[in-house]
Amino acid sequence: MSAIVVSPLARIAEMAVRHKAREMISLLAEGQDFHRPGVIDPARHLKLGVNDIAFAGTGDLVAPQEVHVLQIIDFARNWDQAAPLVVHCWMGVSRSPAAALVASLAVRPDDDEMELAARLRQVSPYATPNARIVEIGDRLLGRGGRLVAAVKAIGRGADADGNAPFVLPLLPAGERLP
Repeated sequence: MSAIVVSPLARIAEMAVRHKAREMISLLAEGQDFHRPGVIDPARHLKLGVNDIAFAGTGDLVAPQEVHVLQIIDFARNWDQAAPLVVHCWMGVSRSPAAALVASLAVRPDDDEMELAARLRQVSPYATPNARIVEIGDRLLGRGGRLVAAVKAIGRGADADGNAPFVLPLLPAGERLP
């Protein structure tokens, strides 16, 4: 079974090594530097310079745009799924869970959005997916508003301290978490 490991920045090396990941998506503010874990193939590391905001026009902050979400979709579709994919942002609560949902549906287009969102909530009581990434992903993946509705249905996650990585399993068709 393949999976997407969602992590705060502070724990990406630990999570990449523990889960034997070779590929990673980073969603951090433009110019925010960090050290890529040595186990991550530099050619399979997507870095997106976006802030955790839900609307454009907020000073110097960069709102997630269609081009960013298209890159997530393309990257996920080129992921061989032989090892987990690490997706991270600053705290692992908003941008990276949203990107994980989009990536999951990019590689498992037959998944049910409500089941996927419920699985996200089951593995992370803290996830509050970035609404803008979810909305753009919903549109680009042709989900007809179902992903947006599913994320709204699970509601805001619990308050988090940015130290709660989690694994979102990609399940075979028809299978559910226990």
